[in-house]
Amino acid sequence: MEYTVKKLAVMSNVSTRTLRYYDEIGILKPARINSSGYRIYGEHEVDRLQQILFYRELGVNLEQIKEIIASRDFDEKKALEEHRQLLISKRTQLDILIHNVEKSILSKEGKYNMSNKEKFEGFKDELITNNEKKFGKEAREKYGEKAVDKSNKILKNMTEEQYKEIEDLGNEVLETLEKAFKEGRPDSETAQKAAELHGKWLSFFWGDYNKEAHVNITQMYIDDERFKAYYDSKNPGTAEFLREAVLIYTGLKN
Repeated sequence: MEYTVKKLAVMSNVSTRTLRYYDEIGILKPARINSSGYRIYGEHEVDRLQQILFYRELGVNLEQIKEIIASRDFDEKKALEEHRQLLISKRTQLDILIHNVEKSILSKEGKYNMSNKEKFEGFKDELITNNEKKFGKEAREKYGEKAVDKSNKILKNMTEEQYKEIEDLGNEVLETLEKAFKEGRPDSETAQKAAELHGKWLSFFWGDYNKEAHVNITQMYIDDERFKAYYDSKNPGTAEFLREAVLIYTGLKN
């Protein structure tokens, strides 16, 4: 069966403007243009649009989606199976948050004694789920299943005070790193303080400190564009600056 832009838009609940934009950027081209100049979409394009919408629902940006579905290794059935697992995880997370809200309501009504730890359980689960979705595959390949599972367990069992402490420490790392970057010397007192704080922040998740792993993870901040974009968002070059500071801090600089 074939569809015009308008018919496909109605069926998929995607605006005609969006479909035209997808055509412009090359992520979803029509099967053909008819004699009247209308875009015509077939079954293949319908399936591709479904894939795009699945990835969008899971928070993947259009540039990444285009790269994924244009790959020669792209397996549509495998992708659907992965979508299913991620959506099940997302549904589970929503169920946890709904249950958390229900307990909070009962607590406000005096019908349930809710501990402070319980109040944050759903959010920690959400953080773990999001981390797994974004970085889980790379982390497990680089550091192993046991290390990642251990880190997730530590995060899940954090108290409200510990969770707040790690948030505050993470902010302190970024503030100190920004100040050190402006000074311009990775061996400065401020830069070494940033490296020390960063190691302490990582140790919350690792359970202990390992200087080789510390250097490796700062190298990943440079190699992985997502991390690099995060650290370089205010001052380009910050990710590399942090790596240099950590190399000096750990004594592993050649």
